[in-house]
Amino acid sequence: MQGEREVVVCRYGHRPGRDDRMTTHVGLTARALGADRVVFPGNASQSAETVRDITGRFGGPFAVELTDEQDALIRDWDGNIVHLTMYGERVQDVQDEIRDAHADDDLLVVVGGEKVPFTVYDHADWNVGVTNQPHSEVAGLAVFLDRLFDGRELNQDWEGAERRVIPEETGKNVETLEAEGDEDTSQ
Repeated sequence: MQGEREVVVCRYGHRPGRDDRMTTHVGLTARALGADRVVFPGNASQSAETVRDITGRFGGPFAVELTDEQDALIRDWDGNIVHLTMYGERVQDVQDEIRDAHADDDLLVVVGGEKVPFTVYDHADWNVGVTNQPHSEVAGLAVFLDRLFDGRELNQDWEGAERRVIPEETGKNVETLEAEGDEDTSQ
């Protein structure tokens, strides 16, 4: 999140056709809830393009990367690693420790998309479960990021946005923003 140490979400694994929507939603959730960038597997280019498009329309900063070397990313990460898994420690038991560590170091958050090898569990500083019941990895990421940022991510400023959602009790209101330097030609 802006003004803090970097938070990177790594979507570990992607099964084309089966995981397309879920991988995209991991990226969108990472962006909306305060992460600085997402790293997708190399075969998730469609998801990457969708998240880049949303970032272009609704603002950033937020970066999207593709890599075929996810194991190397995890192995060589210079900072702390959180692996989200329903088999991990309860988020409420470790959130303060993770928050304190994040104040000093960048954080890699690994979100599995297929069976995650044991080496990921080994490399993680924390294996964290937001609940120890079966659930969506997108829900797990959302809860974790909200706990990490303690709700501050909900008030982010978005730079370079072309559109902005205007909160309303009912209905949908999306405002088209003028590009910086353009004059308002409506009357």
